[in-house]
Amino acid sequence: MKPNAIVIGSGFSGLSAATHLASQGVKVTVVERNDQPGGRARIWKQDGFTFDMGPSWYWMPDVFDRYFEAFGKSTSDYYELKRLDPSYRVFTADDVLDIPASYDELKALFEAREPGAARQLDKFLDEARTKYDIGMRDLVEKPGHSLFEFTDLRTISSAFKLQIFKSFRKHVYAHFKDEVIRSIMEFPVLFLGATPQKTPALYSLMNYADIQLGTWYPMGGMHRVVHAMHDLAREQGVEFQFNTEVKSIATRKRLTWGIQTHSGSLESDMIIGAADYHHLETLLDNPELKNYTESYWDKRTMAPSSLLFYLGVNRKIDGLEHHNLFFDAPFDPHADAIYQSPRWPDHPLFYVCAPSKTDDSVAPEGMENLFVLIPLAPGLADSQEMRQEYFNRVMARLEERIGTPIRPHITVYRDFAMNDFVNDYHAYKGNAYGLANTLRQTAFLKPALRNKKLDNLWYAGQLTTPGPGVPPALISGKVAAQEALKTLRYGNYN
Repeated sequence: MKPNAIVIGSGFSGLSAATHLASQGVKVTVVERNDQPGGRARIWKQDGFTFDMGPSWYWMPDVFDRYFEAFGKSTSDYYELKRLDPSYRVFTADDVLDIPASYDELKALFEAREPGAARQLDKFLDEARTKYDIGMRDLVEKPGHSLFEFTDLRTISSAFKLQIFKSFRKHVYAHFKDEVIRSIMEFPVLFLGATPQKTPALYSLMNYADIQLGTWYPMGGMHRVVHAMHDLAREQGVEFQFNTEVKSIATRKRLTWGIQTHSGSLESDMIIGAADYHHLETLLDNPELKNYTESYWDKRTMAPSSLLFYLGVNRKIDGLEHHNLFFDAPFDPHADAIYQSPRWPDHPLFYVCAPSKTDDSVAPEGMENLFVLIPLAPGLADSQEMRQEYFNRVMARLEERIGTPIRPHITVYRDFAMNDFVNDYHAYKGNAYGLANTLRQTAFLKPALRNKKLDNLWYAGQLTTPGPGVPPALISGKVAAQEALKTLRYGNYN
């Protein structure tokens, strides 16, 4: 008889875990509280507009390739990828820079701003590629159970190249003097949820992913990746139950035996929790079986939350590219408002995505689809009044910089912030990205992939190893599935 598993949550990590389990002969049921797959990567449709509600950047295409190749498939079986050029547009206080896809053009851009910067970029990215290669080969697919996983000879011999104990900011500042170049080089680590000062220089590997591997877009939107994984899971025999809220995780001695939902109970031989880790632990029918206390979670450094706006505009908007970063205010005060003294920022930096610049399918003809994001500290008091105040602040800056009125032409509007992250995803403190990748929250120092008191409960997603982001989520689901199979000795049931 086949073993059976329940996966809680159908985000990227849950879909990854489900397909990897099913490919080994496990009967898998995925339960999802929302009405569609994707978790934070779900979509919202209104009046001919299709909005990706979560991730909008497609980086590290090799990780997606390897995921589909594990099942004898390729990304092209499910969706079309387009490399963006420019990769993104940066608005500084007094300039607008397009970051070209061509590496030679990027070096020329840097050299024009700072003589010698092209040579420094070569050096910086040579080191970044080494970190990327070592990280993908030796680090990210380790389950992080203990320090000893990282003490093999090859990993130790590579340690000095990883610059784990040097800050990312010091690493960048040692190579570049121009403040705009520094901002561009620091930008990718913002996806990791911590300031450059507290992020290890190891993560310059993200610059390699950005500049050398490129910024891509799956035609139809990021949800095309979700649909591809959902289709693949069903091809593997995975069953899905949507609109299904888990009320409790049932336990007996050192085992879970299933879940209780609002509509009944489901039994299983193992569970992989791919929803919010903290929330999953509150579902255990015996609180003593939690891995971590409330005090532990409260002391974690969380990645930011976000205030998001989904806007349907009834005209085309000049002056924007697909991805647009508004670095037209100082970064450090905004970072202080997120990480040091949590508050609503005085002069927020923000990001605008205009996928309709690339993809006609996401907006009616002649119209524009806009996604606006302001990073915020998790746990802030959230009100409609504050949302509207900050909407008007950033839209005024946006309209001034591109010289085009937008607000009078908005026909579709939706905002989404901390309270929504809590209500829709049970996100701890309303975080948007999970746990920050600080030195003290890296590898085996992250919340454990396995429940230490139960032999068949595992966790996957952005609050455990390897960390926040879509590619890490794919890896997290794979590793959780492999560890669950290994520990329970289910082997191959094909």
